[in-house]
Amino acid sequence: MPEAKKARAVGFNHVALEVGDIEEALSFYGQIFAFKLRGKSEDMAFIDLGDQFLALQKGRRQPPDDGRHFGLVVDDKDAVRQALDQAGVEVLAGPFLDFRDPWGNRFEIVGYENIQFSKAPNVLRGMGLTHLSKNAQAIKELADKGMAPA
Repeated sequence: MPEAKKARAVGFNHVALEVGDIEEALSFYGQIFAFKLRGKSEDMAFIDLGDQFLALQKGRRQPPDDGRHFGLVVDDKDAVRQALDQAGVEVLAGPFLDFRDPWGNRFEIVGYENIQFSKAPNVLRGMGLTHLSKNAQAIKELADKGMAPA
């Protein structure tokens, strides 16, 4: 029997995080990041990331994340480091800029310029981020895959 055709994973539409309280979560994240809401209810909130979003859902009950995390791409990693310090949020030990929110969700903060992840020019324009660019290593990694920016 021939192998069934498989769908190809092409990216993320959103990441969903469980938090204890939506208003507390928005207040906490607002200390660290500048963001716009796509929508909000008593039990959910949606933080806009251009063509993607971060969903917050009320009801976290599991223990804090250890190795499980997600990499959140930002335009200014140093600004996040400063905001974490000002908010009194512990940066986790290790080679990356990792922290946990008050509910135990683990974030790894990644600078846009350093990685292969790329927003389409029209999305960057819509987000007011046309000044962002990639460093030489990220451009080489993209070029090696035939994906170098124009």
